[in-house]
Amino acid sequence: MPLHYQSCTFRYSRTSRPVLEQLDLAFSAGHTVLLGPNGAGKSTLLSLGASASQPQAGLVRYGKLDPANPRHVRSYRHKVSWLPQRPGFLPGLTCREHVAYVGWLKGMRERDAWRAAPEAIERVGLSDKLNHRIKTLSGGQRQRIAIAQALVHEAELLLLDEPTVGLDPHQRRRFLDLLISLRGTVHVIVSTHDIGDLDQAFDEVVVLEAGRPRFKGSVEEFAAHAQPDCAEGRRLESAYASLLEATE
Repeated sequence: MPLHYQSCTFRYSRTSRPVLEQLDLAFSAGHTVLLGPNGAGKSTLLSLGASASQPQAGLVRYGKLDPANPRHVRSYRHKVSWLPQRPGFLPGLTCREHVAYVGWLKGMRERDAWRAAPEAIERVGLSDKLNHRIKTLSGGQRQRIAIAQALVHEAELLLLDEPTVGLDPHQRRRFLDLLISLRGTVHVIVSTHDIGDLDQAFDEVVVLEAGRPRFKGSVEEFAAHAQPDCAEGRRLESAYASLLEATE
């Protein structure tokens, strides 16, 4: 997947420290999980990748598309879909209306967006809520509708920032199954703190710490950093802890 950050620097104000500084990072094709402690820059990285923010220096590209180029913005945002950590909702709309509206905002024709919304909602297991208003949904159900709106316009790349927040174990299992079903058709980058099932849904692991990549490699290479004496079911947690301890 040619999502590439080249010498990117981003700070939230002129006087603040850079969240990202001279960052060079190219994500691979397939499904990548983005790990890192709070404040590592994960949400900022995805916001830049979605073109919701612009770096003060450097470039972000998806293939040959540069979101800083006004001629590329529409195509870029059609190919790259973003689910922020705190997605906004229009509570008075039904689920179908809301997902279709987001599809329209992404450049779909109104008729096509209306037709595509039920399938996207079905993929997250909420077909029975199709005509229910957003304000009647639970927090976990709203999160699943947010995932549906990221899927509705058939983007090539999904950027998902903590998408399993608010989901119960059954809902989280359904989300992982959805990721697995997307293999080979959609590239995915997921920021999360939950690393229990990395080997099932992801191909690559990137660990970000203090705005810099500390690790980039396959799930197997990541797991190899686990302590030799750790329990088999805790290898991924041990690997993550070992990588972060190595930078202290």
